[in-house]
This record gives sequence, structure tokens and C-alpha cells, in this order.
Amino acid sequence: MLNLLSTLVKGANARAVDTATDHFAIDLIKQKIREAEQGLAQAKNTLASLIIRRRREKRSLKQLHARIEDLESRTRKALKDKSKTLAHQAATAIAELENEAVVRKNTLKRLNERTGRMQLSIEKAHRRLVDLRQGATTAIAMDIERKAQKSLNRSIGNTDAFREAESLINRVVNQDDPFEQGEVLDEIDRGLNHDNIKQQLAEAGYGTSGKSNAKDVLARLSKK
Repeated sequence: MLNLLSTLVKGANARAVDTATDHFAIDLIKQKIREAEQGLAQAKNTLASLIIRRRREKRSLKQLHARIEDLESRTRKALKDKSKTLAHQAATAIAELENEAVVRKNTLKRLNERTGRMQLSIEKAHRRLVDLRQGATTAIAMDIERKAQKSLNRSIGNTDAFREAESLINRVVNQDDPFEQGEVLDEIDRGLNHDNIKQQLAEAGYGTSGKSNAKDVLARLSKK
């Protein structure tokens, strides 16, 4: 029983983690990109320090070689002049400088190797970061589209709203035309006042019409 409960709890926690990850996926992507950018910036600073140290070692090694060459030239002259004691002292100094040069040469070699590896790592990280940014842009666009589609689905799924809107449209479209309604009311009033039968009799030649027509106008104009 305890194992079953433990499994259920683990499953529920896993589902909760998946749900939270999906909900905050874009925020998590942006955060991871910021962390990658910070890591790349630190790596660049480390590379800059290595390059500075390498340049310093190169200058120091060059200076050592110049000092050794100068002392060797002076020592040869001392040997030529039979100044053995002075020549021995100079040879001791030259040996120490040569040993220091070997150390600095090895140090420079290690710096060159570390600098090369760091440059390759930075180039690789930079390319991955570019891919991450492009992927984030795509993910953000897809997330916006997905949310818009969900909102649209919810709107479409609200059939009550559609039915109410359609009912209101039909109500407005099917309302009586006020102008036509006025004409019908006038016809009704004329029927009630017997104006219609009077006009019909006049048009049949039984009596005069209360309305002017084209025949009357022409007759009046002909008399004038």
C-alpha cells in the first residue's frame, strides 16, 4: 500500500511539474537563454585574461632573449680579454636567465593551448546561443498563435453568444420599414374616410376627382 501511495504521489508530482513547465515554458526559455548569455560573457572574460597573460609572457620571453644575447656578447668579449672571473659571473647570470626563459616558454605553450581550447568553446557556445535565440523566437510566435487559437476556440464554443447575436441581427433586419408603414396607415385612413371609392368613381368618369392628374393639367393649359 505504501509503495502504491508513493507511486501515485510521484506520478501526481510529475504531472504537476509537466503542467507548470508547459505553462511557464516561454519564461523558462528566456531565463535559460539569459543564463547561457551570462556563461558566455564569463567565458569571454576568461579568454580575454588568457590573451593578456599570453601577450605578457611573449613580451617577457622576448626581453629575456634580448638580455641573454646582450650578456653573451659581453661575456665573449670578457673571455677574449682573459677576464675569467667576470666571464664566470656573467655565465651564471646567463644560465639563470636561460632557465627562466624555459619556464616562461612552457608557460606560454600552456597559455596558447588553453587560449585555443577556450576560443573553440566560445565559438561553439556562441553558435548554440544563436540557435537558442532563433528557437526562442519560433517558440514565442507559436505560443502566441496557440493562445490565440485557444481563445478563438472558446469563443466559437460559446454557442449561446452566437445564438443571441443572430437573434438580435434578425430582430433589427426584420423590423418594419417606417416609411412603408406610414403609407399603409394612410391607405387605411383613406379607406375609413371612403376616399378610395370616391377616387375610383371619379377615375371612372362619375364626378370630379379631388386630385389633380395629367389630363386636367393639359386641359387647363389648352384653355390658356
